[in-house]
Amino acid sequence: MKISVKLFAYYRTGRFSAATKEYPPNTCVRDVLRHLQIPEKDLGIVLINGRFVELEQTLKEGDELSLFPMVGGG
Repeated sequence: MKISVKLFAYYRTGRFSAATKEYPPNTCVRDVLRHLQIPEKDLGIVLINGRFVELEQTLKEGDELSLFPMVGGG
């Protein structure tokens, strides 16, 4: 199935800002993180089609997955 993946901030470094990726059926957000080699501990916000979701959320054909890293500062 094809999923649109958008990466933000430093997740783009050495990767991409937006791309359409092919994943097998029943792929969840955690699977995509592993594939992109993004550590879960660095993850801030996860959206599918603009809605907050958990890492176990299963993706569907045509979904748009947005991944934001933790933001630090003070």
